[in-house]
Amino acid sequence: MSGLARVLIVGAAGQVGVELQRSFAGCGEIIAVDRESVDLADADQTRALVRRVEPDLILNAAAYTAVDRAESEPELALAINAQAPRVLAEEALSRNALLVHYSTDYVFDGAKSGRWTEEDKPAPLNTYGATKLAGEEAIRQVGGQYLIFRTSWVYGPHGANFLLTMLRLARQRDRISVVNDQIGGPTTSIELARATHKIVTGALAGEFGATEDWAGLYHMTCSGSTSWSGFAQAIFDRAGNLLDGKAPVVVPITSEEYPTPAPRPRNSILSNARLAARFGVRLAPWETALDATIHDISS
Repeated sequence: MSGLARVLIVGAAGQVGVELQRSFAGCGEIIAVDRESVDLADADQTRALVRRVEPDLILNAAAYTAVDRAESEPELALAINAQAPRVLAEEALSRNALLVHYSTDYVFDGAKSGRWTEEDKPAPLNTYGATKLAGEEAIRQVGGQYLIFRTSWVYGPHGANFLLTMLRLARQRDRISVVNDQIGGPTTSIELARATHKIVTGALAGEFGATEDWAGLYHMTCSGSTSWSGFAQAIFDRAGNLLDGKAPVVVPITSEEYPTPAPRPRNSILSNARLAARFGVRLAPWETALDATIHDISS
């Protein structure tokens, strides 16, 4: 990656941050920081971090992701999900660095029957979605070299996520009730990091033209879709060796049977057409990516 001296990975201990460190290893000096190193709710700390590191590339994998808790901590969620990205964008612009930021399907209300595109009007149902949308808008307002990747249902071999929760519960229960009326595209942190590396490498090498030709918002998810209960069943069908062959029974339930403080969109399926057309990048089908992730955990 020509001319890339320093890469700053924010949120390095999270599931996406861990994989970004693997994917970008060898691409200049990697400076990986997490909440132990910087409080993203403090704008001054965030700004000082970037000025100290002087990165050529900022990968922001940090976020306030406690969807239900955000309903009672809206100011903290806003500080981390919107104010920090604005600071990162301002600092990136000031030194002509590239900022990569991840957003969420939760910016939509889920009322559409088809796949959501980047042109669809966001209408978040909860505080988490609203703060992530505010982060997107802040970065766009600042401008410069930036890529915003909206993704969905992120999981992987590290961190806190649906896959690892299901594996833990499977060792404790014979039956697990899982919502079946919310659909989306399960996406692995591994696929996200790999696709990010390919796109960033190409963009900085000039493969996609001038900045104005590629900077912007893109949906980035594994292809295909399923429900949460379908995802759980697929996990148990593949994870027999991790569960000593004792997979629990998945009991499909409605969202009304599993009430949460923050409402969730019923349809979270994102269209990846713009990503494929602009960068020629397609993530693996969600089933294939799940196989690879379980293999990673097993080994």
